[in-house]
Amino acid sequence: MKWNRVLLKLSGEALAGPKKTGFDEDTVKEVARQVKLSADAGVEVGIVIGGGNFWRGRTSGTMDRTKADQIGMLATVMNCVYVSEIFRGAGMKTEILTPFVCGSMTKLFSKDLANKYFSQGKVVFFAGGTGHPYFSTDTGITLRAAEMEADVILLAKSVDGVYDSDPAVNPKAKKYDTISIEEVIEKKLAVVDLTASIMCMEHKIPMAVFDLGEPDSIANAMRGKINGTVITV
Repeated sequence: MKWNRVLLKLSGEALAGPKKTGFDEDTVKEVARQVKLSADAGVEVGIVIGGGNFWRGRTSGTMDRTKADQIGMLATVMNCVYVSEIFRGAGMKTEILTPFVCGSMTKLFSKDLANKYFSQGKVVFFAGGTGHPYFSTDTGITLRAAEMEADVILLAKSVDGVYDSDPAVNPKAKKYDTISIEEVIEKKLAVVDLTASIMCMEHKIPMAVFDLGEPDSIANAMRGKINGTVITV
């Protein structure tokens, strides 16, 4: 498989490493090393990062959901600013786009601007989700993938693929090498949230799920070598 434009989703928790919160610099530097291999080879790379290493709006208890989600959006911006700087230290050029104004820290998203940055060989971070509450970063990356006409969404997680049940609970859980997005929706496998799954199905955007912690997992995935689960459309 040869992909020209890839959107990579990194979980905030995975970037936190063993600390489970904040940032683990060694982990992020390893991500940067792998992404640079593909960027140097001419692959256009867009990145979305979750905010779970700082905040999850849906688990905020009694707080107003809109405000909780807004905090989550800002958590994703912090993550992108940090990871972007690590990428720059590794020798890549980067830009951060958000759906709302963040002073001089980011630029306001537009498809034309993102395409301009891709054409300049820059890694583009799409921070801030969709800019609206009640939508996850899963939906955010699917929206950006559709807008940017990405070839694939790569989901780097703390699990090595899609299972028919939770492998942490069921030791006999079956892992899928390949599964269709229709099956994911029908079986409620929660690879990404339902809104994102339906968007992928409607816009025919394939996905792949793999373990971020596996050696060279991102570099391999960028080349189409998925040691996880491929989700077809």
